[in-house]
Amino acid sequence: MDDLAGFLRTRRSRVDPAAAGIPTDSRRRVEGLRREEVAHLSGVSVDYYVRLEQGRATQPSEQVLDALARVLGLDATEQEHLHRLARQPRRRAKAPGGRIRPELLRVLDLVSGAPALIMDHRLDVLACNRLAELLYGRPAQGLNTARHIFLEEQERGLYGEWESCTRDVVGHLRLAAGKYPDDPRLASLIGELSMGSERFRRLWARADVRARTHGRKSYRHPLVGLLELHQENFALPDGSGVELLVLSATPGSPTEDSLRLLAGLDTPDPRPAPLPRLHEQP
Repeated sequence: MDDLAGFLRTRRSRVDPAAAGIPTDSRRRVEGLRREEVAHLSGVSVDYYVRLEQGRATQPSEQVLDALARVLGLDATEQEHLHRLARQPRRRAKAPGGRIRPELLRVLDLVSGAPALIMDHRLDVLACNRLAELLYGRPAQGLNTARHIFLEEQERGLYGEWESCTRDVVGHLRLAAGKYPDDPRLASLIGELSMGSERFRRLWARADVRARTHGRKSYRHPLVGLLELHQENFALPDGSGVELLVLSATPGSPTEDSLRLLAGLDTPDPRPAPLPRLHEQP
């Protein structure tokens, strides 16, 4: 699904030659750096770097990878992804299963004032609390949020910043593809999204990677309006790729009030139904 050669090519094409200290003129037709320029700046032979980009050289040293990361301007997430891709032929991570421990489900139930979900590396919702279901307006367990964002156009209005969400999703799936290259369900999902969404195809071709950690998330709920939430991702320590996501509101904010209203919409009225009058039909 992803390989070292393709990642190097896309990263090379985005580097500004001037920022790398390489003079340019109007005759330059290459987008980004040339292969020989990357080789020179990273201290490897041109032949070796060409073989890396062609997939004919394997197992580059840690020193070579670090030098390439520096020349290509990779951030910490991209650098980790580069090293993982380079290690693939030697050791491949096994895709984790989807079983959730009962103890973790109890933790999920304790989160009462905020939408909370348990999600795997494929962005499948494995479990969620009731407020998360009210946020999505449907039973969320079993929902794949990548399909929801890219393929269900009628749901696009839920996401206050849809384009930003699509970039986050593709960046996450790129990371997952590098970590679990032998996961057939992940490969099938990526194929389905590629067939069904032009935007997904364009973003996937860029080979950007993004780690989900925390950040602002905006939703436009049809019943309670705009929800400005903060998403915090808690990765399980077992290395399974499963995370607990909690979407919280700033205390005292309009969003906090809206979440209370949303939760109340699902609360049965405790008052008994009035008795029918004599002239009414029961």
